[in-house]
Amino acid sequence: MKSNLIFLIVSILIISCKNEKVSIKNQSALSNKTNQYITVLGIAQDGGFPHINNTDEFIETKEGKSDKELVTSLGVIDITNDKKFIFEATPDMPQQLAILDENHLHNNRIVDGIFLTHAHIGHYTGLMYLGREAMGAKRIPVYAMPRMQSFLENNGPWSQLVSLNNIQINPIQADSAIRLTNSIQVAPFLVPHRDEFSETVGYKVIGDHKKALFIPDINKWSLWKKNIVAEVKQVDYAFIDATFFKNGEIPRPMAEVPHPFIEETITLFKNEPREIKNKIIFIHFNHSNPAIKKGGQERQSLEKEGYRFANTGDIFPL
Repeated sequence: MKSNLIFLIVSILIISCKNEKVSIKNQSALSNKTNQYITVLGIAQDGGFPHINNTDEFIETKEGKSDKELVTSLGVIDITNDKKFIFEATPDMPQQLAILDENHLHNNRIVDGIFLTHAHIGHYTGLMYLGREAMGAKRIPVYAMPRMQSFLENNGPWSQLVSLNNIQINPIQADSAIRLTNSIQVAPFLVPHRDEFSETVGYKVIGDHKKALFIPDINKWSLWKKNIVAEVKQVDYAFIDATFFKNGEIPRPMAEVPHPFIEETITLFKNEPREIKNKIIFIHFNHSNPAIKKGGQERQSLEKEGYRFANTGDIFPL
């Protein structure tokens, strides 16, 4: 009887210690958040990781040798004003919206607004989950540029989202900021990309204390009317296109899918001080990019220089 009592007391103490550790861990995660912040909801290129037609990658993730990565998306949260927004409607949007709800802000709305950059599959096709076949949503605000708006309104199945009022398109204009809350503004700006179906924009997210650039897709920095080095200097965070690490990375002509290689980007910033390099947060990694994997040699080498790499779950105060 005495031994049973001792066992019971020890068990209670162990459980109590475990619960305390969990509580401390949760408090630590919360302490990194401010009332307004950006969180990373995905880091992969449109096809995600593992990638179609790459069975080895699926086996690696199944065996725990690699992490599954969601398609690139950012969440913007304003706790004070009870608002949450998502940038990009990716194929992984249902999971990403669940992350926002569970880990960041639970209110009576699935999201307060969706910002689209362009009409490539990793950036808008998540809208399908708002339709009749899935959520049957009511008037979810979708922020879109003129050509993007026209594309959604005049092409099925997206036009049905509009006609059934699953989404409500809020028109936006390049270089014209809109206010989301008392503390957060967003300004779209045009960037050169393969604009087959829509224009392409990046976004500047402006908080009370910090500013961020979000440019997940662009052809080459030299084709942009603005100077990327100067633009990075004006913000606190720059989430920029890191689709490929270097030329020859994929077994097809890379001119078909032009992006600034990481090697090209770091050449532009090679003479800048560490404090400027530290503003760069590479994102939108193709499955072929060795920098998508934490601990890789290429990634660690650049981290030593001050460059940063987006990880799902990262938080950046605004």
